[in-house]
Amino acid sequence: MASKPPGVQAAAEPVRDRQDLLKPDAIGIAQATVIGMATSAPAATVAISLAAFAAATAYASGPILLIAAIPMLIIANAYRRLNLWSANCGASFEWVGRAINPYLGFLTGWLMIVTYIVGTVAGVIVLGPSILAVTGADSAGTGASVAIAGIVVLVMLVLAVVGIRISARAQIGMAVIEYAILIGIAIAGLVWVLSHHAGSYPITSSWFTLSGVGGHGDVMGAFLLVIFVYGGWDGTLYVNEEVEHRKVYPGRAAVIAVAALAVIYTLVQVGLQGVVSPAKLQENGGSALVYIAQVMGGTALARIMAVAIALSVIATTGAGIILGARIVYGMASYRALPGFLAGVSRRYSTPVASSVVVGVLIAAISAVYLLATSLQSAFVDIISILGDLLAILYILTTLAALTYYRRRITASWRDAIVVGVLPLGAAGFLGYILYRSLSSAWDSSQAQVWTLLGVIASGLVMMLIARFALRSVFFRLPIESEPRAGD
Repeated sequence: MASKPPGVQAAAEPVRDRQDLLKPDAIGIAQATVIGMATSAPAATVAISLAAFAAATAYASGPILLIAAIPMLIIANAYRRLNLWSANCGASFEWVGRAINPYLGFLTGWLMIVTYIVGTVAGVIVLGPSILAVTGADSAGTGASVAIAGIVVLVMLVLAVVGIRISARAQIGMAVIEYAILIGIAIAGLVWVLSHHAGSYPITSSWFTLSGVGGHGDVMGAFLLVIFVYGGWDGTLYVNEEVEHRKVYPGRAAVIAVAALAVIYTLVQVGLQGVVSPAKLQENGGSALVYIAQVMGGTALARIMAVAIALSVIATTGAGIILGARIVYGMASYRALPGFLAGVSRRYSTPVASSVVVGVLIAAISAVYLLATSLQSAFVDIISILGDLLAILYILTTLAALTYYRRRITASWRDAIVVGVLPLGAAGFLGYILYRSLSSAWDSSQAQVWTLLGVIASGLVMMLIARFALRSVFFRLPIESEPRAGD
């Protein structure tokens, strides 16, 4: 049993419809941290965002990334506090439902499922080109891309079913290689720029301001990219039932993951954005990392960078299956989803049914996207709202922490700031970014706004099914808050 920090009282666990339990103490804090970082997919994320982030910030990406890490750390600490209260792999689904409102909690869980499945598919559909780039192939036919995606999803699904311990070991192995390549080339890129290599874009004092070179930086535009870049660190909480000291270590892992991602993203962005000229960077924005590696070290280094990107996508696929399955399992344990999804294999101590469902959905959606070009634009609209979905999830979870621990806010000045003011400020920051994102989308194509409303509407339908068809006990749970000291 995990020890409790002073003042944290054990919460009564609500009745759950579980057939068996996940394997406790299967992994440690290091493995949980790596799973959270793998969900963020550093190499793949930088490959997508490097050029866009440099353009949005006018090369002032370093300060923006570090400033944005502050509210993320505050929100990660809110997750940590909620995990001290209840360490259930449904996480925000349960926290929001039991602290604020069960109906809002169900919608939170639905948004979590959509975010992790769509986010994983967004990586899977680029697996073909990423893997073929390692072999030197320039492109792949649709059939080859579907085959590669299917094989990788199947392998990662098997690992997820066999056990989280072996999956975590695989994640660590891939992470060591991915981060070593990414950080090593970033440092080499920084040396390249500082040496004023021909064709590079020199570092100036403007790189360390908010307005960027020539004052052309779009601070809010950059912050709109930040949530997408950092998103995924919360994956450490969805494996909390299988982590040592389940109430303590997963929350600490989330904070560590955010801090580590802030260092990696800042180093890589600042180290590589100036290796080539702004025009060349934007011209090759779709393959910026591989192009920069090609410039620095030729074909050999480009293939090494392609290895890092491929490993990043594979790792995120495995993490997506693991985490998506546990979110589904956590909701099904309250009969908020069909009861068979709450089953756990006695041999492997993993939620096999939910893992298979999530894995099949990821493979099927990826195949449909690759084969049915007429549907690709619709799916791109869904991918475009991932940052918005993450912002909503982080805001709701932070508000759940404020609500559950509200009695602490008036207990002392320290608690008023740490438990009240800082989380509220972080949630407000993300809320403003979300508002700007949706306002910008509404002024352009409006597809992003309607897509988000469609996801929420589908969640409302699923909520009605859970409430009246499945008769989930979740909707009858009492609202809770932290007891007063001595209660």
